[in-house]
Amino acid sequence: MARRTAAAAVGAVASRRARPAGTVALLVALLAGLVVSIGTAVTVGPADIPVSTVWAVVADRLGLADVDVPLLREHVVWRLRLPRVLGAAVVGAGLAAAGAVMQTVTRNPLADPYLLGVSSGASLGAVAVLVLGVGGGVATLTGGAFAGALAAFAVVAGVAGRRAALAPARVVLAGVAVAQLCGAATSFVIIWVADPHATQSITFWLSGSLARVDWTALAWAGPVLVAVLTLVAAHARALNAFAFGEDAASTLGVSVTRVRWLLLVGAALLTAVLVAVSGAVGFVGLILPHAARFLTGPDHRRLLPAVVLAGAIFLIWVDTAARTLFAPRELPVGVLTALLGVPAFVVLLHRRKGRD
Repeated sequence: MARRTAAAAVGAVASRRARPAGTVALLVALLAGLVVSIGTAVTVGPADIPVSTVWAVVADRLGLADVDVPLLREHVVWRLRLPRVLGAAVVGAGLAAAGAVMQTVTRNPLADPYLLGVSSGASLGAVAVLVLGVGGGVATLTGGAFAGALAAFAVVAGVAGRRAALAPARVVLAGVAVAQLCGAATSFVIIWVADPHATQSITFWLSGSLARVDWTALAWAGPVLVAVLTLVAAHARALNAFAFGEDAASTLGVSVTRVRWLLLVGAALLTAVLVAVSGAVGFVGLILPHAARFLTGPDHRRLLPAVVLAGAIFLIWVDTAARTLFAPRELPVGVLTALLGVPAFVVLLHRRKGRD
């Protein structure tokens, strides 16, 4: 009886708001918007490059056509702009998806991918490489940030303990504590070394920047994104059950402890890779899941593809604005996402206050 009741409740939520036909139309529109955004964003910049040239360069590089394109334009498109635009799409999609998973697994609508201390750990790792020279020049900024992110999550998992899967608040509190510790250590190192050049570089990176993204970064960030999204999509029904709590999920046959840890580790790994590539880009993983839920409803089978596409489109255009609005100077993309995200966050809080 309890199992039938829980299944009925989950089914009711899954069918709420968005209908299948409307969801398909929405996803097709978002996919088309993503393709157009990639093609258009590459053309935007100090050098005027038409869309036809962009596609000609891509076709030539992929061996689909033999097109004669000026070397300078080919370099701008293939070496500079296209990797950065694709990097923005990967980071935006990954952060939005990780945020949706974190909000469901922790049952906290204000959760984001950085809740596990991964961002602060990555910052400390990056500072250790850039400012202290840890690794003797062998370790790169990206490698140091990734190692720091994984180390921070390992500490969070250790502090939270085995019961964390049954008590999400333990994970949240452990993440907050580790984030504060890593943040304090990062500030101490920067102040202690007092190198203006290093401080400027690390401050720009800490604010979130896609300026360092190249094909090498995409070669390992892209596969991780695909792998984690595949894992999350395979557990979409379990995520629907988590929305009703551990008891309902267990009644529906979900292995709460195993699935929760699996999704937490997947979200943390994806966030670690993305932060290592772009630094801490705030509010994407907090606001985009709520925007996607408004369009698709709470069913994760519809929500996940929508939030991935919306996150990619959103960050592509925010990064395009960050690198062009004040050219030749460039704003950290995290500054613009914060300027856009804070008002949306206030609206979200106001809506929740009205429900309480």
